[in-house]
Amino acid sequence: MSKALDGVRILDFTHVQSGPTCTQLLAWFGADVIKVERAGAGDITREQLRDIPEVDSLYFTMLNHNKRSVTIDTKNPEGKQVLEALIQKCDVLVENFAPGALDRMGFTWERIQELNPRMIVASVKGFGPGPYEDCKVYENVAQCAGGAASTTGFDDGPPVVTGAQIGDSGTGLHLALGIVTALYQRTHTGRGQRVLAAMQDGVLNLCRVKLRDQQRLERTGTMKEYPQYPNGQFGEAVPRAGNASGGGQPGWILKCKGWETDPNAYIYFITQAPVWAKICNVIGKEEWATDPDYATPAARLPHLKDIFAEIERWTMTKTKFEAMQILNKYDIPCGPILSMKEIAEEPSLRKTGTIVEVDHPTRGKYLTVGNPIKLSDSPTEVMRSPLLGEHTDEVMAELGYSPEQISALRTAGAI
Repeated sequence: MSKALDGVRILDFTHVQSGPTCTQLLAWFGADVIKVERAGAGDITREQLRDIPEVDSLYFTMLNHNKRSVTIDTKNPEGKQVLEALIQKCDVLVENFAPGALDRMGFTWERIQELNPRMIVASVKGFGPGPYEDCKVYENVAQCAGGAASTTGFDDGPPVVTGAQIGDSGTGLHLALGIVTALYQRTHTGRGQRVLAAMQDGVLNLCRVKLRDQQRLERTGTMKEYPQYPNGQFGEAVPRAGNASGGGQPGWILKCKGWETDPNAYIYFITQAPVWAKICNVIGKEEWATDPDYATPAARLPHLKDIFAEIERWTMTKTKFEAMQILNKYDIPCGPILSMKEIAEEPSLRKTGTIVEVDHPTRGKYLTVGNPIKLSDSPTEVMRSPLLGEHTDEVMAELGYSPEQISALRTAGAI
């Protein structure tokens, strides 16, 4: 069975997380991703957070599956010629260098267009055009600048960043969509174009409900589904809302049996309006179903803290999985707080390929995430990440270089 992106060749100049997330996703869908690295060093994440000495780290392996690695010294004149040949052969160049780095290498947009007018140049940057466009950005900086941190955490504490990599991996996913869209448009126009995904923009896109709430707050001065209502104070900006759902269905994280010793013995519980009567029956508060102070969503809003406290008295008598089993019978929306250990050991995630085991020549077997997007006609096979420069000779031969020429380039330090 063919892959969705068979025949698409990606020149991957990315490193660390945001760019490699993008190119790995394209590789999973069948694109030929050629990762360009520095000889002797490579992507810096090969050595970051190592758990086995002198072996590619899990940080690197989990972001570079299904790719080929070549080493090129782009400062070497002969190395630059190799890169020009690759640009002429590839469909997309993806980079997440510091602003202006590609230009300083001699590969401006105009030069790339001269070499290959069909080339799509896709970039991850920290910020889009504006006062901060030349600033260097990492994951947590993006979360802070994109509005996530200011709205995460509890109202009596400082801003908090999330463990989900919405700045890096989130922007990489946005960039992948932009690349596929540009490839589709090229089928009509025959032309390449530039694709930009700024990390601040990507985080804001994922925080859109908070931008919604900012406008609601400015109009009404209050937000009744937030835990600050009715007794707390609202300021000029959207506050931190703890574990409130952020939508029209109030939710909260509640303790379950064993919470005293298990930091993840909790469940997320949503008091969805259509199943309110069932919730009342389950927790033994049948009278709430008809009580005017609790019977309607609007009436319940001032009493949410008391409501969740009563529900928690029930959840604390059950493990999170026992509570799930009972609540799901009545279509009451809920979800267990799963630790990374529980997720890693979950058989259903292995079965669907969401988590896969990969065998690596130097580190052995390890777990990694698989493709979160499933296509019925393009199943994903997760292949191990490449060793540094593993495919240099192979790719050079595809470009038409003879074994003698490859040897000469290596002697000259170009590859």
